[in-house]
Amino acid sequence: MSACRSFKRFPVYTKSRIPPVPVDSGEILFDGKSLRDTTIGYVFQNYRDALFPWMRTIDNIRYPLKLAGKTKQEVEHRVGELVTSFDVQFDLNRYPYELSGGQQQTASIMRALAPQPEVLFLDEPFSSLDYEMTLFIRDKLQEVFLATHTTMVLVSHDLEEAVYLSDQILLLTRRPTRIAEIVPFDIARPRSVETLSDAEFVRTKAHCLHIFQQEVRR
Repeated sequence: MSACRSFKRFPVYTKSRIPPVPVDSGEILFDGKSLRDTTIGYVFQNYRDALFPWMRTIDNIRYPLKLAGKTKQEVEHRVGELVTSFDVQFDLNRYPYELSGGQQQTASIMRALAPQPEVLFLDEPFSSLDYEMTLFIRDKLQEVFLATHTTMVLVSHDLEEAVYLSDQILLLTRRPTRIAEIVPFDIARPRSVETLSDAEFVRTKAHCLHIFQQEVRR
């Protein structure tokens, strides 16, 4: 099937102006800078809708670099770094819908990391992946963190996953949402399967579960 014919499987997207959420008060700063001056990456929960279906996978990854005005040489160098880092074994010249779910999410994370963000937001990035792929992506994110010290904010409903990856776990209440407690977890990195049976991991996970159960009963 040609790419031209395959495109017909997808809806046509048009540009629209979505009004921003109004600010009640205050401001958000990162290292003293406004969000406008901060490079931010975002990994969506639904990877099937996150990647542009009319672009080849490799062009999806290149997209934020081109948007930032990088030269062709800079783009290819950065993509090469990501391919090596993630040990990509699948064909990036294929379209996203030709890839498995795990491959699509891998590409989505690579795209988010392409511009070397100062902050990376991840919205339940493992929720649609099988366990084997979850372990792979989880360890890759940890490698990226150790190499770059990029600040990562991960939203998760999986308590084990949250504790394993985090230095701080923010437990949220029911609506109106607030922070119930911030739980530190500063066990050494890199973390591994053995971490899951570490006494401090077990204690921290149990404490988080206790806070969660308290909130549920309110």
